[in-house]
Amino acid sequence: MMWQRSLLVLVLLLGRGAQGKPSPDAGPHGQGRVHQAAPLSDAPHDDAHGNFQYDHEAFLGREVAKEFDQLSPEESQARLGKIVDRMDRDGDRDGWVSLAELRAWIAHTQQRHIRDSVSAAWGTYDTDHDGRVGWEELRNATYGHYAPGEEFHDVEDAETYRKMLARDERRFRTADQDGDSMATREELTAFLHPEEFPHMRDIVIAETMEDLDKNKDGYVQVDEYIADLYSEEPGAEEPAWVQTEREQFRDFRDLNKDGRLDSSEVGHWVLPPAQDQPLVEANHLLHESDTDKDGRLSKAEILGNWNMFVGSQATNYGEDLTRHHDEL
Repeated sequence: MMWQRSLLVLVLLLGRGAQGKPSPDAGPHGQGRVHQAAPLSDAPHDDAHGNFQYDHEAFLGREVAKEFDQLSPEESQARLGKIVDRMDRDGDRDGWVSLAELRAWIAHTQQRHIRDSVSAAWGTYDTDHDGRVGWEELRNATYGHYAPGEEFHDVEDAETYRKMLARDERRFRTADQDGDSMATREELTAFLHPEEFPHMRDIVIAETMEDLDKNKDGYVQVDEYIADLYSEEPGAEEPAWVQTEREQFRDFRDLNKDGRLDSSEVGHWVLPPAQDQPLVEANHLLHESDTDKDGRLSKAEILGNWNMFVGSQATNYGEDLTRHHDEL
């Protein structure tokens, strides 16, 4: 999901190189503000019939799961063994895979596409090739080079660009958790995809409030909410869907029924509470594989139930037969 101008600025720059400036009108609109966690897999969770595709895609990510489906059982198990080692290495290194380590791995794989997009952008912003992106590097790549005091002297709407720059710097400072003004890959990912990081939640809410709260009273009124979705044309009748949105505002967005949205209600709207899907799947895999019921997994336990975690040519063929049988 893309959040307001700064992310769109960077995406636009990726498409054309760091040339020119973003449009001050760029930004998400309407329902694009709402972040809903994507399902771990679109496959049915159908372990009872020997179909582990959901588990494979949840544990590996969809693209990597496809790669495993082309491996021999021996190759698949060997690669799974390396993943097990990495899960423990990234955790407490005690020789076991805990529920927390398993959940962290699943969450990590589900964000692979986000990290890949950041990797693709990295060279554009790490202009001195030191492995980090400083605020000045990001600013210059996004907005161009200006001497101090001459920022945006060559554009018509200079004040709008100054506000965009200040907003991006505030987001960068929040993403820069160690405060060294240099973004690691993880910190740049938080800057580009703040909705994916709990410590960026307040920034997402603040930016949404700033976009919608036109009268600057600290709340989003219903007309401000509608204005973000629909541009009224003089003399035109308001569409039925706009009335439906007014009802949505009244019945579901305005939780305390005071006729407006405060920052807490905006947060509930744009970043709605959701089930911790990686934790649910981690619990499932742990329950199905923990043969000695000690609440953790050994490497032997995972490899003993390997076809639930990963696929192979053999398991893929078996699942195809199962689906064919069910269709008959």
